Amino acid sequence: MSVKYSILGLLHYEDMHGYRIKEHIEKNFGYMWSVNYGQIYPNLKKLEQEGLISMREEVQNGKKGPPKKLYSLTEAGRDAFQEWLAGSPERSMLLRDPFLMRFVFFGFGDKERALELIDEQITAYEWDLAGRLSKKEKWRTKDVFVNQLAELGIEMNKMMLAWLKETRQKVAAEVQDQ
Repeated sequence: MSVKYSILGLLHYEDMHGYRIKEHIEKNFGYMWSVNYGQIYPNLKKLEQEGLISMREEVQNGKKGPPKKLYSLTEAGRDAFQEWLAGSPERSMLLRDPFLMRFVFFGFGDKERALELIDEQITAYEWDLAGRLSKKEKWRTKDVFVNQLAELGIEMNKMMLAWLKETRQKVAAEVQDQ
């Protein structure tokens, strides 16, 4: 997913500060994509230079520090976003999960520790699922696309939990046989 177009998409909802953009991506898209400040701020600067967004400084009433930069979508930004939105999507499925990268090498390590890490992942996915389920009603008030993506997140979460639990049983059986 392009940082550029995710920023343009988010600015359709409301004007946002860079921090809010990153926070929104992490909170709502974290299960399918991650981003860091080193990606957000250079993209904001470039989008502003391209005339796709505008920036205004907002004085923080009663707070010390420099004014916050609030970004808005321009008509050129809306047009660029619509062009991207109408284009064919990338075809590859990319699952980025640091745990899975580590998991593939667990055979070289301590299997008891692998079980502990699998248990940590199960707990984390159970926590995530509870959070997603608690927000389900909120997502129903959004458009069909946001609602369906929220449903996908729930189903993927359930699938990962089932896989982790089955994997834990298989690894535990192997540890017991040793």
